[in-house]
Amino acid sequence: MLGLMQDRALLISDLIEYAALYHGDTEVVSRSIEGPIHRTNYRELRQRSKQLANALTALGVKFGDRVGTLAWNGYRHMELYYGISGMGAVLHTINPRLFPEQITYIANHAEDQFLFFDLTFAPLIEKLAPTMKTVKAFVAMTDRAHMPKINTGSVDLLCYEDLIDSHSADFEWPQFDEKTASSLCYTSGTTGNPKGVLYSHRSTVLHSFCVCSRDGLGLSSADSALIIVPLFHANAWGIPYAAAMCGAKLVLPGAQLDGKSVYELTRDEKCNFSAGVPTVWLMFFGYVDQNPHLDVKKDIVLERLVIGGSAAPRAMIERFHNDFGAYVVHAWGMTEMSPLGTTGNLLKRHADLPIEKRFDIQQKQGRAVFGVDMKITDDQGKELPRDGHAFGNLKVRGPWITKGYFKGEGGQVLDEQGYFDTGDVATLDPEGYMQITDRSKDVIKSGGEWISSIDVENAAVGHPAVQEAAVIGVFHAKWQERPLLIVIKKPGQDVTGPELIKFLESRIAKWWLPDDVVFVDELPHTATGKLLKTKLREQFKDHKLPTADAAE
Repeated sequence: MLGLMQDRALLISDLIEYAALYHGDTEVVSRSIEGPIHRTNYRELRQRSKQLANALTALGVKFGDRVGTLAWNGYRHMELYYGISGMGAVLHTINPRLFPEQITYIANHAEDQFLFFDLTFAPLIEKLAPTMKTVKAFVAMTDRAHMPKINTGSVDLLCYEDLIDSHSADFEWPQFDEKTASSLCYTSGTTGNPKGVLYSHRSTVLHSFCVCSRDGLGLSSADSALIIVPLFHANAWGIPYAAAMCGAKLVLPGAQLDGKSVYELTRDEKCNFSAGVPTVWLMFFGYVDQNPHLDVKKDIVLERLVIGGSAAPRAMIERFHNDFGAYVVHAWGMTEMSPLGTTGNLLKRHADLPIEKRFDIQQKQGRAVFGVDMKITDDQGKELPRDGHAFGNLKVRGPWITKGYFKGEGGQVLDEQGYFDTGDVATLDPEGYMQITDRSKDVIKSGGEWISSIDVENAAVGHPAVQEAAVIGVFHAKWQERPLLIVIKKPGQDVTGPELIKFLESRIAKWWLPDDVVFVDELPHTATGKLLKTKLREQFKDHKLPTADAAE
């Protein structure tokens, strides 16, 4: 027997319709690429999204066509989010931090019909235009007065505002199967070519419910949300969609992610919620530290920060609590997961714990949200205990997790039970908290035991003179591998290798202590801000540890 409920498709267009009707005056604030702060609201966002849908229809965009973007977090990018997917086409957000040849590869692989770009990327478009095989026109996301003077060869260069102005907002969102593709995002491709993850309307709306749930990210109409995580990075962790679902104010920083700009936008728009990777918050702290005259307690009203992309150092979690009274929601996910998998919310029973114990829990990546099944296994696929000690390969399944890559790249990616192997090594404790200990390809195996490079890195960043740290395994004749700590010092600070190792002695297991410390001016990162350890391993493959002679 089936239930007698109405069968309405879950579509992205319904999100912007709801926001315009029930939260029409709620602001969407952007730091524009042209310079000034721009203010709009959900009602105007719906109107211009419909104008855009009419414009794309006139250009010949059809159901299922891919439309690419090279753009920062701003109101025009939000219009593309809703206009493209709402009309039944596929929004393809391209990460501009990828290598140029990777951008060409994914635009061609996706068969993008049109490519919208922010002014920042005009020189890149001019360079890559001849290599884009399927793009029929490039659209500069600006007005006529700011149009870039670039050569796109035989392919037309159009003006975004001209497109919008030449079409009405009289557009009826089509109804279709909720499993229809809505957006496409490629992985950063640290090995081989990037692979495309194709989201559906259904998966996106279900994911939005999770972001708005109390045990998800808790986004609501009471929030002024500064979205630092890029709109081109796993759909900004789904927050643009969830914000429309609940009516949260959106604050979009554009291209200016330096500490001063983030501080001022947070202050001026009274942001109580934010989401971003640790790197941005390090710059934020740097600005605060360099300007002791700032009235931080008065200026900053942050209550919750979602930190993901890479592990949030404990020192960062502590500082947000101690200096700003803000709670860090340590979250974990992947492009392949839309991306939310776990959130680091505390349980009611933790309220009376000493603050240091609560920090211990917050340092973990959190508990699986409803909709994500999670397990850890050994290399033979046998499930391991959730005891907080066993390390295993982290596998996930759920309604917003990929079942395969676009055009079949990578082949079969699910096991017999439908689980996707994340490539992470993790523990699960009896309360359900998951902690990433490494990427499977980065784990250090020393004398038959595993060393968590992430734990060592987080401990090292706790030193007041350390800005960023990376740990890799280096060959050792006796132990197979031993950890090498690679460090960037904070400006004006100094520390020696022996001092750092002494600092770590009380913070990590003795046999995890690095055998050597190297200081560098910069560390390599992927296009999504993660440490590129493949490059570090290549750079230091011949590094001789001080302990090597004794082992030979």
